[in-house]
Amino acid sequence: MPQTACSGTMFTTPSGFSPHLACAEPGEEEAPQEGPGPGPGACLADGPPITSASLDTLIQNLVPTADYYPEKAYVFTFLLSARLFIPPPELLARVCELCIKQQQLDQSPLDTAKVRKFGPKILQLLTEWTETFPSDFRDEKMVGHLKDIIHRIAPCDEAYWKTLNQVLQKLSQRLSLMSQGEESIVKVSLNASSDKLVAFKTKPPPIQKDILSICNDPYTLAQQLTHVELEHLSRIGPEEFVQAFVQKDPLDGTQQPCFSDQKKKTSNLEAYVRWFNRLCYLVATEICMPAKKKQRAQVIEFFIDVARECFNIGNFNSLMAIISGMNMSPVSRLKKTWSKAKTAKFFILEHQMDPTGNFYNYRTALRGAAHRSQTANSNRERIVIPFFSLLIKDIYFLNEGCANRLPNGHVNFEKFVELARQVGEFMTWKQVECPFEEDRAILHYLHTAPIFSEDGLYLASYESESPENQVEKDRWKALRSNVLAKT
Repeated sequence: MPQTACSGTMFTTPSGFSPHLACAEPGEEEAPQEGPGPGPGACLADGPPITSASLDTLIQNLVPTADYYPEKAYVFTFLLSARLFIPPPELLARVCELCIKQQQLDQSPLDTAKVRKFGPKILQLLTEWTETFPSDFRDEKMVGHLKDIIHRIAPCDEAYWKTLNQVLQKLSQRLSLMSQGEESIVKVSLNASSDKLVAFKTKPPPIQKDILSICNDPYTLAQQLTHVELEHLSRIGPEEFVQAFVQKDPLDGTQQPCFSDQKKKTSNLEAYVRWFNRLCYLVATEICMPAKKKQRAQVIEFFIDVARECFNIGNFNSLMAIISGMNMSPVSRLKKTWSKAKTAKFFILEHQMDPTGNFYNYRTALRGAAHRSQTANSNRERIVIPFFSLLIKDIYFLNEGCANRLPNGHVNFEKFVELARQVGEFMTWKQVECPFEEDRAILHYLHTAPIFSEDGLYLASYESESPENQVEKDRWKALRSNVLAKT
């Protein structure tokens, strides 16, 4: 069924769910050492993984020195999760302050040899930050801190100026692309919201096109759906998964969470959920729209084949949207129509996406697709598009199942390592370039074709196959009266 955008009260526990990790108990781990570089438990090559630590210790472990640089996995995990405890501009300010103090960048003259060993490492950290979390740098304070630290080390090597300009240029390009994507989201949302109610079957057939007149090849439509999915995935930043569930830090002295001064930046994530819902309703609309039973059965068989091709491609999100649309009540009640359709393949696909055992069958297929992606020789084999609402639900229950902080005030870093693992896997999948050629006519139809509201779907369904009981008859009568009143 259509999904709801992430919210703590909008999810139900999937059967059989268990957190991927046990919440750490206070006092179980050795206290991390304060100071630069890796301490016991640091998520680094020469030490055991951190399970918990103070926020100050975690920030210190992020700061590079002339002889130390944190593992890339640690950088991603901490930059992803730290925003729950400290706003990104404040975090970068803290990092820069520690760099200035440890490397004595506020003194003159600078130790050129020391700075030349430190410079490439701080540049690497800033580059990783701008590449992985570019939206953080929409805040002018972030860019200001970045420029300031580079200006301090640049006198020791003019190449740092060139690197700074390259970083800022690439960052500007990323932010420009993000803005363009957000503008297109608004346009699509406006188009999608102008749903039209069903035309009565007693009237002349509507001029509106149907999907089979635009594309009658299941594999081609599955390819174009994959285009849409990968386009949405490419816009979602890793921070959106954290910001979707942000809560007030109990140790924060203020009354508001880190993101209270701005709207939670989850617009791309929410747009992707809306796309799933649109596809559900589009499938249902296309099935309910034809006046003749034979035509409706033909559309059902077509979407079954599209769903199968989506499965073969690794596009599980479109697959689930198609199955959900076909299982909506206005469609599933069309018993005479279904009796005319060949549905054996549909039941096989339903079995693959069966929610039993916390979607065991789907998770098995997803692991297979992920393994194929890791060993792939082409972008076609690298495609993995997860059932997105289930991924969000998994992250939600991980967030709810374990506290962000332990009773001793330490950050529960073990939780965020698991969060980063799930989000990091998604980040790998979203970077795949779609190998299929775009068909603009099909893509335009998918984004703009009018879809029935829920009432419109029921009315079309009743017009196709008469109500079977008094409840349906009463609803049919009420729906017809409402539509006639609006025309």
